[in-house]
Amino acid sequence: MHLDPIVRRRFAELRVKAEAVSAARFVDFVSDGKPFYKVQSGQYKEWATSVMNLLQRTFGETSVHYKNFSAHYASFEGWMSNYEDSFGIFAAAQEDYEGGYLFNIRTLAKAEVLSDAITQAKELLAAGFKDPACILARVALESALKDLAGKFSLPEGKLERMNADLSKVGAYNMAKQKQITA
Repeated sequence: MHLDPIVRRRFAELRVKAEAVSAARFVDFVSDGKPFYKVQSGQYKEWATSVMNLLQRTFGETSVHYKNFSAHYASFEGWMSNYEDSFGIFAAAQEDYEGGYLFNIRTLAKAEVLSDAITQAKELLAAGFKDPACILARVALESALKDLAGKFSLPEGKLERMNADLSKVGAYNMAKQKQITA
C-alpha cells in the first residue's frame, strides 16, 4: 500500500472539514457596523487535531508546518482570524506535499546512494553473484526501514523488529510487512 494516495485523500477530507468550520462561523458582536466573527470551538478543535495528526505523521514534529500549526492551535481564541491563520498553514502544508517539495539534501543524497546500491545488486545478480547481491539489497532495505522508523519515532534495531513495529504503527499494512520479511 502506498501512503501517498492516503495522505492526499486525508488532505482533501480535511479541506472539506475546514470549509464546514468556516461556514459555521457566527457573529460574536458588531462594532461600528462591522461584524466580528467566531468559529465553533469544538468543530475547530476536531478539525485542528486531525490536521496536527496528519502534519506530525507526514512532516514530523520538527517541521515548520507542524510547529506553526501547533502554536496557532495553542493560542486559539475562537476568532475567525485565528481559524484563517490555521487554515493558511494547513493550505501551505497541502501545497508543499502535493507539489513534491518535502525533501532535504541528506534525504536526496541517501536516496541516490540507495538507488545505486539497488542497481549494483541487480547487476551482481544478473552476473550470477547471488550472495553479494543479497547483501547489497538487504543493506538498502535496512537503511530505508531505519529512515522510516525515525519518521515514526521508533527505535532502530534489527530489521525484523523495525518491520513489525512499522506495521503496528500503520506505516504500512500486514501484506507489505510480509513482503519485506520475504
